[in-house]
Amino acid sequence: MTQPPEGLGDAAAESAAAFPPPNDDLQRLWTPHRMVYVGGQDKPKDDAASSCPFCGITPQDDEARLVVARGETCFTILNLYPYNAGHLMVLPYRHVSGYVDLTDAETVELARTTQTAIRVMTAVLRPQGFNLGMNQGEVAGAGITAHLHQHVVPRWQGDANFLPIIGRTKAMPELLADTRAKLAAAWPTR
Repeated sequence: MTQPPEGLGDAAAESAAAFPPPNDDLQRLWTPHRMVYVGGQDKPKDDAASSCPFCGITPQDDEARLVVARGETCFTILNLYPYNAGHLMVLPYRHVSGYVDLTDAETVELARTTQTAIRVMTAVLRPQGFNLGMNQGEVAGAGITAHLHQHVVPRWQGDANFLPIIGRTKAMPELLADTRAKLAAAWPTR
């Protein structure tokens, strides 16, 4: 698709006419809904727990807020702006920004929950590999700097390499709610 889809309005059509795509072999997938994330609309205005999108998610909100599983000190949630289908984040309940500031119990559970995430995604989604990582601080790429979170990104041969996934839009083959339901159903209970 080299032009924006119909129904985006006159401004989008005028923009496409005024700024045609470069003459290359790339196909463009127009995803203007991602501008919410790029523009920072859902990012907290400060580092306080009261404005953190992760703090205050109650078990009653789990399905709506895409929480896949809960442990004693950490929980697992689907990324609302995924780099790839099934992109999870493992994070402590406690509002803490630095890995070195985790308690011993949080550190152990975060690691074990990450292992469980890999096992569950392997069984359910059958990826061929994973990217794991934490970005601490805005300069390191953290979108939400005040609440530490570990990314668990499933990968498949030919999906793309990691840097283009971060820098570009990615088409997702499944709705987040459907992915959450599959992973939550397969998550082992204590």
